[in-house]
Amino acid sequence: MMRFLLAVFMTLGLLAPAAGARAQDGELKIGMTQFPSTLHPAIDSMLAKSYVLAMARRPFTIFDHDWELACMLCTELPTLENGLAKRQALADGGEGIALTYTIQPEATWGDGTPVTTNDVLFTWKFGRHPQSGVGNAELFNRLLKIDVADAKTFTLHVDRITYEYNAINDFRILPAHLEEAIFDAGPAEYRNRTTYDSDPTNPGLYYGPYRIVEVVKGSHLALEKNPTWYGAPPAFDRIVVRAIQNTAALEANLLSGAVDMVAGELGLSVDQAIAFEKRHGQKYAVSYKAGLIYEHIDLNRDNPILQDERVRRALIHAIDRDAISERLFDGKQPPAHGSVSPLDWVHDPDIPVYAHDPDKAEALLDEAGWSVKKGGIRHNAAGEKLTLEIMTTAGNRIRELVQQVLQSQWRKVGIDMRIRNEPARVFFGQTMTKRKFPALGMYAWLSSPENVPWTTLHSTMIPAEENGWAGQNYPGYVNPEMDEILDKMERELDREKRRALWHRMQAIYVRDLPALPLYWRAEPYILPKWLKGLRATGHQYTTTHWVEEWRRAAE
Repeated sequence: MMRFLLAVFMTLGLLAPAAGARAQDGELKIGMTQFPSTLHPAIDSMLAKSYVLAMARRPFTIFDHDWELACMLCTELPTLENGLAKRQALADGGEGIALTYTIQPEATWGDGTPVTTNDVLFTWKFGRHPQSGVGNAELFNRLLKIDVADAKTFTLHVDRITYEYNAINDFRILPAHLEEAIFDAGPAEYRNRTTYDSDPTNPGLYYGPYRIVEVVKGSHLALEKNPTWYGAPPAFDRIVVRAIQNTAALEANLLSGAVDMVAGELGLSVDQAIAFEKRHGQKYAVSYKAGLIYEHIDLNRDNPILQDERVRRALIHAIDRDAISERLFDGKQPPAHGSVSPLDWVHDPDIPVYAHDPDKAEALLDEAGWSVKKGGIRHNAAGEKLTLEIMTTAGNRIRELVQQVLQSQWRKVGIDMRIRNEPARVFFGQTMTKRKFPALGMYAWLSSPENVPWTTLHSTMIPAEENGWAGQNYPGYVNPEMDEILDKMERELDREKRRALWHRMQAIYVRDLPALPLYWRAEPYILPKWLKGLRATGHQYTTTHWVEEWRRAAE
């Protein structure tokens, strides 16, 4: 399942004008730190886009608040037990599965066009095209064919049986009546011509409780109730999502009433929330949700220096993650020692831990040939300087602070680490997705429970021009054993056998270090005390997927 890029950043931001009393006119104003780079549901994986689109459309399936798989756009999960999932023999002698779904009968695009199997077929055509640039291309590659029973019921034929065989969370349905002609005219150029970007307020793009009615790029989006929504009616007439990149300005907007709440998914950092709670906690409901948010540093394997595992290990031994957690986050964001959260049942508590050990880091660098120190910086026998570059989202105060701490710690063992940051839309939209970062890239992944890291670790998921920059293996990590483990892991239906594979995967990850684990993030939610019904999940599916449950309570 695809993961979401999580970028909390801040640059210069302005105080937006207050817009009257809070929610008295049925309007809810949300502040967050990102603006979506695109509104296309299946291109790019930016969290800000997911946050907004979850109010205007719904996935077929989703993990709910209890971390259980559930239907949203479909009416019933197909299972082997209820007969809607059936094993089937494949022509190559393997075993696949047929999954039958029915679209919610009343689901209708905002322009009155029903959501039908025509949309399913178009989405499949789009997803499997090698130049589409879809985030989770593997999902579509595995679909052998789709049989259509009627306008609402279809059967997916999948080339394998996995433990989450009925989860099609990333099959993000597209409106064929608006998008298919554009796609057919030029698949390679489609991502630049899609209606989601050229006419984002077109009601035919949405079928959720709200539809987007106003887009001011870089500033805000407005959503109003969708009259064709088939589910429970939402309480607020209008929701405005303001992008305020500077978190100090975001806090000021909250206190002035320009925004009513700060999104936990994309708002203040934990340290800022702690300080805010001490000053204004009596006026707001402040809470912290621990979750599956993995802050880490990708290591680009195209860099010759980082191809040496001794250098990668030296980098992590030089870092004092315990000190970062305690001194910067008051212990609310614990150090990460691998890529699987301790909150997830597949976490292995016995994976090796890279302790803070500068002496060992220096010994590893000596062994790797970086043994000559000049002015405190290491050089190799050819006189080349040990210089690397670390990048992240510009303006993110916490990340920039962590960068400076890391730079100092690496400097102590003789590594010259240069810092170069970019706005999030560039860092994620170009630099990471096209693997332009020269050495280290710091950001976070937000995952669902037991999320097999296929798109981030499998060797077939390395973005390249040839595959339309699909995939999320930004480090360019290649390990046949890891590929084999990932293949087996998702095909294993026995829970305990799968747990063993997960543990092996984590051991390989820690050994190979395609990324440096940093810490597990918590989401701080700052809400008005009158807002009820918002429930944090702790995983990649944002609170806005259940926005119709939000309401204003009597004060």
